[in-house]
Amino acid sequence: MRAIVALVLAAAVVLAGCGSSESPPSSRPSGGSSTEETTKAPAPSAATPTPTRAPDAGTGTVIKTAAGDFGTMLFDRSGQAIYLFAKERTSKPECYGACAKAWPPVLTKDGPRARGETRSGLLGTTRRADGTSQVTYHGHPLYYYAHEGKDQVICHNVTENGGLWLVVTPKGEPAPA
Repeated sequence: MRAIVALVLAAAVVLAGCGSSESPPSSRPSGGSSTEETTKAPAPSAATPTPTRAPDAGTGTVIKTAAGDFGTMLFDRSGQAIYLFAKERTSKPECYGACAKAWPPVLTKDGPRARGETRSGLLGTTRRADGTSQVTYHGHPLYYYAHEGKDQVICHNVTENGGLWLVVTPKGEPAPA
């Protein structure tokens, strides 16, 4: 009986989506479509804040790698999966309000720290509108999905809040769908 209840609850989470009613979780790219343009690092521009480089020392947020459902990917110290928002083409965050409630930014007080296969040279920070410091990786602001637990990945390749959410590889690119 407990197994049935667990299955029903798991199905409800999946059906509820990944935090926004703007797009259903079934809004996935069609097979054969290319997401190549979202895998490249954003090109810096005069209007783009330049992420700061973070040394692998100090007391900042730890970004580590671990095996996940989509290969080796980024997690925080506790095992929470880390995502990028493909809509963001620069290091300037665009996820605020209801978006940030469902997809909280990965914040740090000091420079973020690399563990495992995470490349310290790709870690950085960007300033959010409220003055907090958000972790970036290869120029992409990083986020969590608010309704995932440790080692869970339920929202990779999901379109919400006007863009695609993807877990991140150690190279700083989205993991394949």
